Amino acid sequence: MTDTPLKLFNSLTRELEEFIPVHPGEARVYSCGPTVYNYPHIGNMRAYVFADILGRTLSWKGYDLTHIINITDVGHLTDDGDAGEDKMEKMAAQKAQSIWDIAQHYTEAYWADVKALNIREPAKWSVATDYIDEMIDFAKGIADKHCYELDSGLYFDVSTVADYGRLARAVTEEGEGRIDTVEGKRNAADFAIWRKTPAGETRQMEWDSPWGKGAPGWHLECSVMGEKLLGFPFDIHTGGIDHREIHHPNEIAQNQAFCGCGGLDEATHSGAKIWMHNNFLVERSGKMSKSSGEFLRLQLLVDKGYHPLAYRMMCLQAHYRSELEFSWEGLGAALTRLKRIVMAVERLKDAASGAPDHPKFAPLREKFAAAMADDLNTPIALVALEEALAVKKVDAGVKRAVIEEMDAVLGLGLFDLSRGDLRLRPRDATITEEEIEAELIRRKEARVAKDFTTSDAIRESLGEKGVEVMDGDPLGWDWKL
Repeated sequence: MTDTPLKLFNSLTRELEEFIPVHPGEARVYSCGPTVYNYPHIGNMRAYVFADILGRTLSWKGYDLTHIINITDVGHLTDDGDAGEDKMEKMAAQKAQSIWDIAQHYTEAYWADVKALNIREPAKWSVATDYIDEMIDFAKGIADKHCYELDSGLYFDVSTVADYGRLARAVTEEGEGRIDTVEGKRNAADFAIWRKTPAGETRQMEWDSPWGKGAPGWHLECSVMGEKLLGFPFDIHTGGIDHREIHHPNEIAQNQAFCGCGGLDEATHSGAKIWMHNNFLVERSGKMSKSSGEFLRLQLLVDKGYHPLAYRMMCLQAHYRSELEFSWEGLGAALTRLKRIVMAVERLKDAASGAPDHPKFAPLREKFAAAMADDLNTPIALVALEEALAVKKVDAGVKRAVIEEMDAVLGLGLFDLSRGDLRLRPRDATITEEEIEAELIRRKEARVAKDFTTSDAIRESLGEKGVEVMDGDPLGWDWKL
Protein backbone atom coordinates (compact mmCIF):
# COMPACT_ATOMS: atom_id res chain seq x y z
CA MET A 1 0.00 0.00 0.00
CA THR A 2 2.92 2.38 0.58
CA ASP A 3 4.52 2.11 -2.88
CA THR A 4 2.64 5.07 -4.38
CA PRO A 5 5.16 7.94 -4.82
CA LEU A 6 4.56 10.74 -2.32
CA LYS A 7 3.90 14.10 -3.98
CA LEU A 8 3.88 17.31 -1.95
CA PHE A 9 3.08 20.92 -2.88
CA ASN A 10 6.17 23.09 -2.69
CA SER A 11 5.25 26.69 -1.88
CA LEU A 12 8.58 27.87 -3.28
CA THR A 13 8.00 26.46 -6.77
CA ARG A 14 4.18 26.44 -6.57
CA GLU A 15 4.23 22.88 -7.92
CA LEU A 16 3.50 19.34 -6.78
CA GLU A 17 6.82 17.54 -6.44
CA GLU A 18 7.73 13.94 -5.75
CA PHE A 19 9.42 13.59 -2.38
CA ILE A 20 13.01 12.48 -2.93
CA PRO A 21 14.98 12.76 0.31
CA VAL A 22 18.28 14.60 0.53
CA HIS A 23 19.67 11.67 2.52
CA PRO A 24 18.44 8.28 1.24
CA GLY A 25 16.04 6.61 3.65
CA GLU A 26 15.76 9.70 5.86
CA ALA A 27 13.25 12.54 6.14
CA ARG A 28 14.37 15.68 7.93
CA VAL A 29 11.60 18.17 8.74
CA TYR A 30 11.59 21.53 10.52
CA SER A 31 8.31 23.10 11.69
CA CYS A 32 7.99 26.67 12.93
CA GLY A 33 6.73 26.39 16.48
CA PRO A 34 4.83 28.74 18.79
CA THR A 35 5.87 32.01 20.35
CA VAL A 36 5.11 31.18 23.98
CA TYR A 37 3.67 34.50 25.17
CA ASN A 38 0.04 33.34 25.34
CA TYR A 39 -2.13 30.26 24.96
CA PRO A 40 -2.25 28.85 21.42
CA HIS A 41 -5.60 29.25 19.69
CA ILE A 42 -7.01 26.44 17.61
CA GLY A 43 -5.92 28.17 14.41
CA ASN A 44 -2.32 27.90 15.63
CA MET A 45 -2.84 24.22 16.40
CA ARG A 46 -3.99 23.45 12.85
CA ALA A 47 -0.36 23.92 11.77
CA TYR A 48 0.79 21.17 14.14
CA VAL A 49 -1.98 18.76 13.19
CA PHE A 50 -0.85 19.27 9.57
CA ALA A 51 2.84 18.78 10.44
CA ASP A 52 1.91 15.66 12.43
CA ILE A 53 0.05 14.19 9.45
CA LEU A 54 3.08 14.93 7.27
CA GLY A 55 5.41 13.24 9.74
CA ARG A 56 3.15 10.22 10.16
CA THR A 57 2.93 9.87 6.38
CA LEU A 58 6.70 9.97 6.01
CA SER A 59 7.07 7.33 8.75
CA TRP A 60 4.40 5.18 7.08
CA LYS A 61 6.30 5.45 3.80
CA GLY A 62 9.30 3.96 5.58
CA TYR A 63 11.52 7.01 6.09
CA ASP A 64 13.58 7.49 9.24
CA LEU A 65 12.00 10.75 10.40
CA THR A 66 13.80 13.53 12.26
CA HIS A 67 11.27 16.26 13.06
CA ILE A 68 12.25 19.49 14.83
CA ILE A 69 9.77 22.01 16.27
CA ASN A 70 11.14 25.21 17.76
CA ILE A 71 9.88 27.10 20.79
CA THR A 72 10.21 30.88 20.31
CA ASP A 73 10.86 32.45 23.71
CA VAL A 74 12.66 35.58 22.50
CA GLY A 75 12.82 37.94 19.55
CA HIS A 76 9.29 37.87 18.09
CA LEU A 77 7.87 41.37 17.95
CA THR A 78 4.20 42.34 18.07
CA ASP A 79 4.45 42.99 14.32
CA ASP A 80 5.89 40.27 12.10
CA GLY A 81 8.19 42.89 10.62
CA ASP A 82 10.56 44.86 12.84
CA ALA A 83 8.01 47.04 14.61
CA GLY A 84 6.44 46.95 18.05
CA GLU A 85 7.46 45.39 21.33
CA ASP A 86 8.89 41.96 21.97
CA LYS A 87 5.85 39.71 22.56
CA MET A 88 7.55 37.96 25.47
CA GLU A 89 8.70 41.15 27.20
CA LYS A 90 5.26 42.71 26.74
CA MET A 91 3.39 39.77 28.33
CA ALA A 92 5.89 39.56 31.20
CA ALA A 93 5.27 43.24 31.93
CA GLN A 94 1.48 42.79 31.75
CA LYS A 95 1.56 39.82 34.11
CA ALA A 96 4.30 41.30 36.34
CA GLN A 97 6.13 37.98 36.08
CA SER A 98 9.53 36.78 35.01
CA ILE A 99 9.78 36.32 31.26
CA TRP A 100 11.23 32.87 31.93
CA ASP A 101 8.14 31.93 33.97
CA ILE A 102 5.90 33.24 31.19
CA ALA A 103 7.77 31.10 28.65
CA GLN A 104 7.57 27.98 30.81
CA HIS A 105 3.85 28.38 31.54
CA TYR A 106 2.77 28.85 27.94
CA THR A 107 5.18 26.20 26.63
CA GLU A 108 3.57 23.67 28.96
CA ALA A 109 0.10 24.84 27.86
CA TYR A 110 1.11 24.28 24.23
CA TRP A 111 2.50 20.84 25.02
CA ALA A 112 -0.78 19.93 26.73
CA ASP A 113 -2.68 20.84 23.54
CA VAL A 114 -0.22 18.82 21.46
CA LYS A 115 -0.90 15.77 23.64
CA ALA A 116 -4.68 16.30 23.63
CA LEU A 117 -4.71 16.41 19.81
CA ASN A 118 -2.70 13.17 19.60
CA ILE A 119 0.19 14.96 17.88
CA ARG A 120 3.40 12.95 18.08
CA GLU A 121 6.32 14.63 19.84
CA PRO A 122 9.14 15.69 17.52
CA ALA A 123 12.67 14.38 17.79
CA LYS A 124 13.48 17.63 19.59
CA TRP A 125 11.77 20.73 20.90
CA SER A 126 14.44 23.33 20.13
CA VAL A 127 14.21 26.36 22.44
CA ALA A 128 15.46 29.63 20.95
CA THR A 129 17.30 30.87 24.07
CA ASP A 130 19.36 27.67 24.14
CA TYR A 131 21.01 28.75 20.87
CA ILE A 132 22.01 32.38 21.49
CA ASP A 133 25.75 31.72 21.06
CA GLU A 134 25.07 29.89 17.80
CA MET A 135 22.88 32.79 16.60
CA ILE A 136 25.66 35.28 17.29
CA ASP A 137 28.17 33.09 15.44
CA PHE A 138 25.76 32.75 12.49
CA ALA A 139 25.26 36.52 12.34
CA LYS A 140 29.02 37.16 12.54
CA GLY A 141 29.52 34.79 9.62
CA ILE A 142 27.20 36.72 7.29
CA ALA A 143 27.57 40.27 8.64
CA ASP A 144 30.43 41.49 6.41
CA LYS A 145 28.79 40.60 3.09
CA HIS A 146 25.10 40.85 3.87
CA CYS A 147 24.46 43.15 6.86
CA TYR A 148 24.88 46.72 8.07
CA GLU A 149 24.62 48.34 11.47
CA LEU A 150 22.21 51.05 12.61
CA ASP A 151 21.65 52.54 16.05
CA SER A 152 18.78 50.10 16.55
CA GLY A 153 20.64 46.95 15.53
CA LEU A 154 22.21 44.82 12.82
CA TYR A 155 20.13 44.62 9.63
CA PHE A 156 20.15 42.19 6.71
CA ASP A 157 20.36 43.82 3.29
CA VAL A 158 17.94 41.81 1.14
CA SER A 159 19.52 43.12 -2.08
CA THR A 160 22.60 41.00 -1.35
CA VAL A 161 20.84 37.69 -2.13
CA ALA A 162 19.16 36.57 -5.34
CA ASP A 163 15.40 36.18 -5.65
CA TYR A 164 14.47 37.68 -2.28
CA GLY A 165 10.75 37.26 -1.63
CA ARG A 166 10.15 34.58 -4.28
CA LEU A 167 8.40 32.40 -1.71
CA ALA A 168 5.88 35.14 -0.92
CA ARG A 169 5.46 36.30 -4.54
CA ALA A 170 5.05 39.73 -2.95
CA VAL A 171 8.13 41.70 -3.99
CA THR A 172 7.36 45.17 -5.39
CA GLU A 173 9.43 48.27 -6.02
CA GLU A 174 8.28 49.55 -2.64
CA GLY A 175 9.24 46.31 -0.91
CA GLU A 176 7.15 44.34 1.52
CA GLY A 177 4.28 46.57 2.56
CA ARG A 178 3.72 45.10 6.03
CA ILE A 179 7.20 46.05 7.27
CA ASP A 180 7.33 49.45 8.91
CA THR A 181 10.08 51.85 7.94
CA VAL A 182 13.10 51.99 10.23
CA GLU A 183 15.19 55.13 9.79
CA GLY A 184 18.40 54.36 7.93
CA LYS A 185 17.32 51.08 6.34
CA ARG A 186 18.67 50.65 2.80
CA ASN A 187 15.62 48.74 1.57
CA ALA A 188 12.07 48.63 2.93
CA ALA A 189 12.25 44.84 3.28
CA ASP A 190 15.57 44.77 5.19
CA PHE A 191 15.12 43.09 8.56
CA ALA A 192 16.84 42.92 11.95
CA ILE A 193 19.35 40.17 12.64
CA TRP A 194 20.19 41.61 16.07
CA ARG A 195 18.16 44.22 17.95
CA LYS A 196 20.12 46.45 20.31
CA THR A 197 18.67 47.28 23.70
CA PRO A 198 17.80 51.00 23.53
CA ALA A 199 19.98 53.30 25.61
CA GLY A 200 18.73 53.61 29.16
CA GLU A 201 16.61 50.43 28.98
CA THR A 202 17.15 46.98 30.43
CA ARG A 203 15.41 43.92 29.03
CA GLN A 204 14.82 40.72 30.94
CA MET A 205 16.31 38.86 27.97
CA GLU A 206 19.46 40.46 26.58
CA TRP A 207 22.93 39.25 25.72
CA ASP A 208 26.30 40.75 24.82
CA SER A 209 27.20 40.70 21.12
CA PRO A 210 29.64 42.40 18.72
CA TRP A 211 26.83 44.87 17.94
CA GLY A 212 26.04 45.71 21.54
CA LYS A 213 23.81 44.30 24.24
CA GLY A 214 20.50 43.10 22.85
CA ALA A 215 18.54 40.17 21.51
CA PRO A 216 18.32 38.25 18.22
CA GLY A 217 15.77 39.05 15.55
CA TRP A 218 12.89 36.60 15.25
CA HIS A 219 13.96 35.13 11.91
CA LEU A 220 17.48 34.22 13.01
CA GLU A 221 16.57 31.36 15.33
CA CYS A 222 14.98 29.15 12.67
CA SER A 223 17.94 29.47 10.31
CA VAL A 224 20.35 28.63 13.12
CA MET A 225 18.43 25.69 14.58
CA GLY A 226 17.51 24.28 11.17
CA GLU A 227 21.17 24.24 10.12
CA LYS A 228 22.45 23.05 13.50
CA LEU A 229 19.97 20.20 14.01
CA LEU A 230 19.17 19.08 10.46
CA GLY A 231 21.96 20.46 8.25
CA PHE A 232 21.49 22.44 5.03
CA PRO A 233 19.75 21.49 2.88
CA PHE A 234 17.16 19.46 4.75
CA ASP A 235 14.01 18.00 3.24
CA ILE A 236 10.91 19.93 4.31
CA HIS A 237 10.15 23.15 6.17
CA THR A 238 6.56 23.68 7.37
CA GLY A 239 4.57 26.52 8.85
CA GLY A 240 1.32 28.44 8.65
CA ILE A 241 0.58 30.38 5.48
CA ASP A 242 1.14 33.64 7.39
CA HIS A 243 4.85 32.71 7.60
CA ARG A 244 5.03 32.58 3.80
CA GLU A 245 4.95 36.37 3.51
CA ILE A 246 7.71 37.64 5.82
CA HIS A 247 9.21 35.14 8.24
CA HIS A 248 10.11 32.41 5.77
CA PRO A 249 11.41 34.73 3.00
CA ASN A 250 13.70 36.31 5.60
CA GLU A 251 14.77 32.92 6.88
CA ILE A 252 15.54 31.83 3.30
CA ALA A 253 17.64 34.97 2.71
CA GLN A 254 19.71 34.19 5.81
CA ASN A 255 20.16 30.60 4.65
CA GLN A 256 21.36 31.76 1.23
CA ALA A 257 23.85 34.11 2.87
CA PHE A 258 25.14 31.43 5.23
CA CYS A 259 25.62 28.88 2.46
CA GLY A 260 27.00 31.33 -0.09
CA CYS A 261 24.27 30.00 -2.35
CA GLY A 262 22.94 31.37 -5.60
CA GLY A 263 19.34 32.01 -6.63
CA LEU A 264 16.22 30.10 -5.79
CA ASP A 265 15.83 28.34 -9.15
CA GLU A 266 17.64 25.63 -7.18
CA ALA A 267 15.26 25.05 -4.27
CA THR A 268 17.96 23.63 -1.99
CA HIS A 269 19.62 27.07 -1.93
CA SER A 270 16.73 28.09 0.34
CA GLY A 271 17.93 25.72 3.06
CA ALA A 272 15.15 23.18 2.44
CA LYS A 273 14.07 21.29 -0.68
CA ILE A 274 10.34 21.75 -0.03
CA TRP A 275 8.45 24.52 1.80
CA MET A 276 4.92 23.58 2.90
CA HIS A 277 2.24 25.83 4.39
CA ASN A 278 -1.18 25.09 5.81
CA ASN A 279 -3.97 27.57 5.16
CA PHE A 280 -5.87 29.60 7.74
CA LEU A 281 -8.60 28.50 10.06
CA VAL A 282 -11.29 31.18 9.69
CA GLU A 283 -13.98 32.02 12.19
CA ARG A 284 -16.58 34.58 11.22
CA SER A 285 -17.55 35.87 14.68
CA GLY A 286 -14.16 37.48 15.31
CA LYS A 287 -13.34 35.44 18.41
CA MET A 288 -10.27 33.81 16.86
CA SER A 289 -8.11 36.75 17.91
CA LYS A 290 -6.16 36.59 21.16
CA SER A 291 -7.03 40.25 21.72
CA SER A 292 -10.77 39.56 21.83
CA GLY A 293 -10.88 38.07 25.33
CA GLU A 294 -12.32 34.56 25.24
CA PHE A 295 -10.52 33.45 22.09
CA LEU A 296 -10.86 29.97 20.65
CA ARG A 297 -8.34 27.83 22.43
CA LEU A 298 -8.64 24.08 22.78
CA GLN A 299 -9.71 24.31 26.43
CA LEU A 300 -12.77 26.36 25.41
CA LEU A 301 -13.87 23.49 23.14
CA VAL A 302 -13.46 21.05 26.02
CA ASP A 303 -15.38 23.38 28.35
CA LYS A 304 -18.28 23.28 25.91
CA GLY A 305 -18.27 19.47 25.83
CA TYR A 306 -16.26 18.75 22.68
CA HIS A 307 -13.47 16.19 22.82
CA PRO A 308 -10.16 17.62 21.45
CA LEU A 309 -10.04 14.88 18.81
CA ALA A 310 -13.24 16.29 17.31
CA TYR A 311 -11.09 19.26 16.32
CA ARG A 312 -8.45 16.96 14.85
CA MET A 313 -11.23 15.27 12.87
CA MET A 314 -12.41 18.70 11.71
CA CYS A 315 -8.90 19.46 10.43
CA LEU A 316 -8.68 16.10 8.64
CA GLN A 317 -11.97 16.79 6.84
CA ALA A 318 -10.36 19.67 4.92
CA HIS A 319 -7.22 19.63 2.80
CA TYR A 320 -4.41 21.39 4.64
CA ARG A 321 -3.99 23.94 1.79
CA SER A 322 -7.66 24.99 1.86
CA GLU A 323 -9.21 27.44 4.27
CA LEU A 324 -11.06 25.71 7.08
CA GLU A 325 -14.06 27.56 8.46
CA PHE A 326 -14.74 26.98 12.13
CA SER A 327 -18.27 26.81 13.47
CA TRP A 328 -19.78 25.07 16.47
CA GLU A 329 -22.13 23.22 14.12
CA GLY A 330 -19.19 22.01 12.06
CA LEU A 331 -17.34 20.89 15.18
CA GLY A 332 -20.44 19.03 16.34
CA ALA A 333 -20.70 17.26 13.00
CA ALA A 334 -17.03 16.25 13.21
CA LEU A 335 -17.61 14.87 16.71
CA THR A 336 -20.63 12.87 15.50
CA ARG A 337 -18.57 11.45 12.64
CA LEU A 338 -15.80 10.49 15.05
CA LYS A 339 -18.32 8.81 17.37
CA ARG A 340 -19.66 6.67 14.54
CA ILE A 341 -16.15 5.56 13.61
CA VAL A 342 -15.26 4.80 17.23
CA MET A 343 -18.45 2.74 17.66
CA ALA A 344 -17.53 0.68 14.59
CA VAL A 345 -13.97 0.21 15.86
CA GLU A 346 -15.28 -0.97 19.27
CA ARG A 347 -16.45 -4.17 17.58
CA LEU A 348 -12.88 -4.94 16.46
CA LYS A 349 -11.09 -4.45 19.79
CA ASP A 350 -11.37 -8.06 20.91
CA ALA A 351 -9.91 -9.39 17.65
CA ALA A 352 -6.22 -10.17 17.28
CA SER A 353 -4.71 -8.10 14.50
CA GLY A 354 -4.12 -10.13 11.34
CA ALA A 355 -2.55 -9.40 7.96
CA PRO A 356 -4.12 -6.44 6.07
CA ASP A 357 -3.51 -7.83 2.57
CA HIS A 358 -6.99 -9.25 1.96
CA PRO A 359 -8.53 -8.90 -1.53
CA LYS A 360 -11.67 -7.22 -0.18
CA PHE A 361 -9.55 -4.40 1.23
CA ALA A 362 -7.08 -4.04 -1.65
CA PRO A 363 -8.98 -1.28 -3.51
CA LEU A 364 -9.63 0.65 -0.29
CA ARG A 365 -6.01 0.43 0.82
CA GLU A 366 -5.01 1.64 -2.64
CA LYS A 367 -7.54 4.49 -2.42
CA PHE A 368 -6.12 5.48 0.97
CA ALA A 369 -2.53 5.28 -0.27
CA ALA A 370 -3.29 7.32 -3.38
CA ALA A 371 -5.03 9.99 -1.30
CA MET A 372 -2.19 10.41 1.18
CA ALA A 373 0.40 10.35 -1.61
CA ASP A 374 -1.53 13.13 -3.36
CA ASP A 375 -0.29 15.97 -1.14
CA LEU A 376 -1.83 14.51 2.04
CA ASN A 377 -5.44 14.41 0.86
CA THR A 378 -6.92 13.48 4.24
CA PRO A 379 -10.61 14.05 3.30
CA ILE A 380 -10.47 11.17 0.81
CA ALA A 381 -8.32 9.06 3.13
CA LEU A 382 -10.99 9.41 5.84
CA VAL A 383 -13.64 8.13 3.43
CA ALA A 384 -11.44 5.13 2.61
CA LEU A 385 -11.18 4.34 6.32
CA GLU A 386 -14.95 4.54 6.76
CA GLU A 387 -15.51 2.33 3.72
CA ALA A 388 -13.07 -0.21 5.14
CA LEU A 389 -15.02 -0.26 8.40
CA ALA A 390 -18.20 -0.98 6.42
CA VAL A 391 -16.82 -4.07 4.64
CA LYS A 392 -18.97 -7.11 5.51
CA LYS A 393 -18.22 -10.80 5.95
CA VAL A 394 -14.52 -10.51 6.59
CA ASP A 395 -12.36 -11.65 9.50
CA ALA A 396 -12.37 -9.05 12.30
CA GLY A 397 -8.61 -9.40 12.78
CA VAL A 398 -7.97 -8.56 9.13
CA LYS A 399 -10.24 -5.54 9.31
CA ARG A 400 -8.54 -4.44 12.52
CA ALA A 401 -5.13 -4.57 10.80
CA VAL A 402 -6.39 -2.41 7.92
CA ILE A 403 -7.90 0.19 10.25
CA GLU A 404 -4.78 0.25 12.43
CA GLU A 405 -2.67 0.85 9.33
CA MET A 406 -4.82 3.79 8.22
CA ASP A 407 -5.20 5.23 11.72
CA ALA A 408 -1.43 5.24 12.21
CA VAL A 409 -1.35 7.89 9.46
CA LEU A 410 -4.49 9.85 10.41
CA GLY A 411 -3.59 9.82 14.10
CA LEU A 412 -7.02 9.60 15.70
CA GLY A 413 -5.93 6.85 18.10
CA LEU A 414 -9.11 4.90 17.40
CA PHE A 415 -8.16 1.77 19.32
CA ASP A 416 -7.39 3.81 22.44
CA LEU A 417 -10.74 5.61 22.35
CA SER A 418 -14.10 4.50 23.63
CA ARG A 419 -17.48 5.95 22.86
CA GLY A 420 -17.68 7.07 26.48
CA ASP A 421 -14.39 8.98 26.23
CA LEU A 422 -16.03 11.30 23.72
CA ARG A 423 -18.85 12.26 26.08
CA LEU A 424 -17.46 15.28 27.93
CA ARG A 425 -19.52 17.24 30.42
CA PRO A 426 -19.82 20.92 29.45
CA ARG A 427 -18.48 23.19 32.16
CA ASP A 428 -21.79 25.03 32.54
CA ALA A 429 -23.99 21.89 32.61
CA THR A 430 -26.58 22.15 35.41
CA ILE A 431 -27.61 18.49 35.65
CA THR A 432 -25.60 15.56 37.00
CA GLU A 433 -25.09 12.26 35.23
CA GLU A 434 -26.97 10.49 38.02
CA GLU A 435 -29.97 12.76 37.45
CA ILE A 436 -29.82 12.05 33.72
CA GLU A 437 -29.79 8.29 34.28
CA ALA A 438 -32.74 8.57 36.66
CA GLU A 439 -34.73 10.54 34.10
CA LEU A 440 -33.91 7.98 31.38
CA ILE A 441 -35.20 5.18 33.61
CA ARG A 442 -38.41 7.16 34.18
CA ARG A 443 -38.70 7.73 30.42
CA LYS A 444 -38.18 4.03 29.69
CA GLU A 445 -40.97 3.14 32.14
CA ALA A 446 -43.26 5.69 30.48
CA ARG A 447 -42.56 4.18 27.05
CA VAL A 448 -43.30 0.66 28.33
CA ALA A 449 -46.60 1.99 29.66
CA LYS A 450 -47.21 3.66 26.27
CA ASP A 451 -47.29 7.03 28.04
CA PHE A 452 -45.65 8.84 25.14
CA THR A 453 -46.69 12.26 26.39
CA THR A 454 -44.54 11.80 29.50
CA SER A 455 -41.76 10.18 27.47
CA ASP A 456 -41.61 13.13 25.07
CA ALA A 457 -41.77 15.63 27.94
CA ILE A 458 -38.74 13.99 29.63
CA ARG A 459 -36.82 14.03 26.38
CA GLU A 460 -37.63 17.72 25.85
CA SER A 461 -36.73 18.61 29.44
CA LEU A 462 -33.36 16.89 29.14
CA GLY A 463 -32.75 18.67 25.83
CA GLU A 464 -33.26 22.04 27.48
CA LYS A 465 -30.47 21.13 29.95
CA GLY A 466 -28.03 20.23 27.20
CA VAL A 467 -28.66 16.48 27.16
CA GLU A 468 -29.46 14.77 23.87
CA VAL A 469 -31.33 11.49 24.22
CA MET A 470 -30.17 8.98 21.62
CA ASP A 471 -32.44 5.97 21.26
CA GLY A 472 -30.51 3.02 19.85
CA ASP A 473 -27.11 4.26 20.99
CA PRO A 474 -25.53 1.96 23.62
CA LEU A 475 -24.77 4.98 25.83
CA GLY A 476 -28.32 6.30 25.54
CA TRP A 477 -27.56 9.99 25.82
CA ASP A 478 -25.01 12.63 25.04
CA TRP A 479 -24.22 16.26 25.82
CA LYS A 480 -24.84 18.97 23.28
CA LEU A 481 -24.63 22.76 23.26
